[in-house]
Amino acid sequence: MPKLFLVRHGKAAAGFDAHLDPGLDPLGQQQAAQFADAFGALRAQAKAPPLPILTSPLRRTRETAAPLARLWASDAAVEPRVAELPSPPGIALAARGPWIRDFLQGEWGAADIALRTWRDGLLDTLLAVRQDSVIFSHFIAINVAIGAAMGSERILVSQPDHCSCTELEVAGGALRLRAEGRQLETRIL
Repeated sequence: MPKLFLVRHGKAAAGFDAHLDPGLDPLGQQQAAQFADAFGALRAQAKAPPLPILTSPLRRTRETAAPLARLWASDAAVEPRVAELPSPPGIALAARGPWIRDFLQGEWGAADIALRTWRDGLLDTLLAVRQDSVIFSHFIAINVAIGAAMGSERILVSQPDHCSCTELEVAGGALRLRAEGRQLETRIL
C-alpha cells in the first residue's frame, strides 16, 4: 500500500487573482527549505531511503520541491495532473479571487464538467502511484484527495498550510487518510 505525502507549496509571491504562475516569495523559499530539512531528517532517522518526488508544473510547486530534490540528489518529475484547479476559460485575472472563494463553498456535483474532469484526473493519478512518493501540489488538489478519502463531495474539507504535509495511503483502489497536514491559522473563507 503506497503512502503519498502531499505537500502544499510554500507561500507564493502573488495571489490567485494577481498572477497566473508566481514563484515563491522569501518566506515561501524559507518554508520549502525548512520542509526539506525536516522531512529529510525524518527519513534519515528512520533509515528510510529517499522517495520519488512528483510536482505540479507550476513554478511555486517546482520551487518548493527543489530543496528536497537537492537534498536527495534526485530530480522532481513534473506531473501536470497534480496542478492547481484550472480557472474558467477567459476569466479576468482580477475576477479569479471572487470566483474561487465562491467555488470553494460548493460541492463537486455542482461543478462544471471541466472541473469534475480535472478532479477525476487528479484522483486517477494519485490512485495509480505504486510506491511511496512525495507529491508537491496545491490547496484545492489536496482538498480533492482528502475529500475522496473522507467520502465527501464538499470542495473545501481542509485548510492545508503552506508546506504542510498530508499523508494518504492507496489501499484497495481508494485513498485513505493517514494524517492531515498542519492547517492554516487564518481561514480562507
